[in-house]
Amino acid sequence: MEEINKTAKIQFFFRPFSADPKVQVMIFVAFLVMYLTSLGGNATIAVIVQINHALHTPMYFFLANLAVLEIFYTSSIAPLALANLLSMGKTPVSIAGCGTQMFFFVFLGGADCVLLAIMAYDRFIAICFPLRYTLIMSWPWCVELMAGSLVLGFLLSLPLTILIFRLPFCHSNEIYHFYCDMPAVMRLACADTHVHKAVLYVISFIVLSIPLSLISISYVFIIAAVLRIPSAEGRYQAFSTCSSHLLVVFLQYGCTSLIYLSPRSSDSPEMGRVVSVVYTFITPILNPLIYSMRNKKLKDALRKALRKV
Repeated sequence: MEEINKTAKIQFFFRPFSADPKVQVMIFVAFLVMYLTSLGGNATIAVIVQINHALHTPMYFFLANLAVLEIFYTSSIAPLALANLLSMGKTPVSIAGCGTQMFFFVFLGGADCVLLAIMAYDRFIAICFPLRYTLIMSWPWCVELMAGSLVLGFLLSLPLTILIFRLPFCHSNEIYHFYCDMPAVMRLACADTHVHKAVLYVISFIVLSIPLSLISISYVFIIAAVLRIPSAEGRYQAFSTCSSHLLVVFLQYGCTSLIYLSPRSSDSPEMGRVVSVVYTFITPILNPLIYSMRNKKLKDALRKALRKV
């Protein structure tokens, strides 16, 4: 009981990127600009889909939900990271606060991965079964799929967060990161974490490999169907609806795999921190850019909305 009380009173601090205040301010400005840009870009996509009736289809329904997830995803990290940058690593976070941040980060990130697989399934149905698309991708089914991604994210996040925060923390309280990431927090535990690391690796492998396998299978059938389209223009249109999704999948799964599935990441906190910047700040900016640049309907809807302003 005494050990639990000691652990509960511990406050964590995040290691600064640099000991130079000027460098910290420059990084703060860069992070702030990226955060505001991601908020603006994703909010724009969500609003455009909502107000434009031509975009009220399953494809754009999932895209709008992906944008909303990205807003909450990056918002679970950015405010505390920005405060820490300004304070030169002196902004404390309690164990409860760290656990809460970790829970929402894993919850939203897991839901994000599942939603990308659902979007691949949507494209598979649209291209391989176009005549049955509206029947299969009914609105109740789309809502159920979206709710399912959130439920799976929750079921992933809760046990992992509980598992890690049942560890005792009694020595170093400086997290070599800019948020409460699981590998970084586990390094501070004053107990054997081999089992915890193994559990984290297995769950991460399952969470990443199953959706990625479903995405890969979907695209095997999609490519086969597209190659059977007689006209070059038809093939181009079919591929263009999928290329933006594939780019987002590559960014999301590539960066996440580097952190949670690469053995080197556990030995290189600096590499983990740099890669994390990509998928917590840069990827949420690129997602709306990728979709808006490569999707004609979305571009047209954006132009119409801008003309009305």
